[in-house]
Amino acid sequence: MYKRVLLKLSGEQLQGKYDGGFDTERASWIAAQLKPLVAEGKEIVVMVGGGNYARGSQLENDKITRVTADNIGMLSTILNALAIEGVFNAEGLDARAVSNVKADQVIDQFTHRRALSHLEKGRVIIVAGGTGRPYLTTDTAAVALALEMSCEVVLKATKVDGVFDKDPEKFPDAVKLERVSFAEALRDDAIRIMDKAAIGLAMEHNTPVVIFALLDDGNIAKAVNGNGAGTLIS
Repeated sequence: MYKRVLLKLSGEQLQGKYDGGFDTERASWIAAQLKPLVAEGKEIVVMVGGGNYARGSQLENDKITRVTADNIGMLSTILNALAIEGVFNAEGLDARAVSNVKADQVIDQFTHRRALSHLEKGRVIIVAGGTGRPYLTTDTAAVALALEMSCEVVLKATKVDGVFDKDPEKFPDAVKLERVSFAEALRDDAIRIMDKAAIGLAMEHNTPVVIFALLDDGNIAKAVNGNGAGTLIS
């Protein structure tokens, strides 16, 4: 259904079986899920989080300012992008990491032209550094990047397969919602699967968002092809 997609991966997912840091096996599994899609001609842009190393919102205190904390969080996403790039390429999935935070010695700077060039060559683009500015989450950065790269949909990978009427990890009778409107997602404080600024930006530009479970085999392909994975917010 979609040709060019934005895939948002959190740092928590990339730590896999560990309490923190990076799980190479998890990244290899993701590469195996993406390879057939790229072979079909799908164009994939990945926005990566960094919570497996550092979260700006958790670091802020009376000694570390929010700006400094967020800068540390953005730097942590570069660690993930470099690791993912290495794993993807080792698994035969051509990938390039770029960053919105300038760190030329270790990673290429993101530019619109460079990213488009990589996509046109059939490469997966992994973008680090969020928006490059504090006070904005990587969820918001993901939607902004999707708009810049003309992606048709934002796919946010999570632990649960979509949006539910209540927390499915606490309530066994929780019911999955197949579709949710942007207005409902903004209005309902119980829907916290994506921050409100990101949802508002997607709504303003009418860019659909799919919330889906990363670790269900084949779920990325289902989300890309519009085959019922997760919850569609539109």
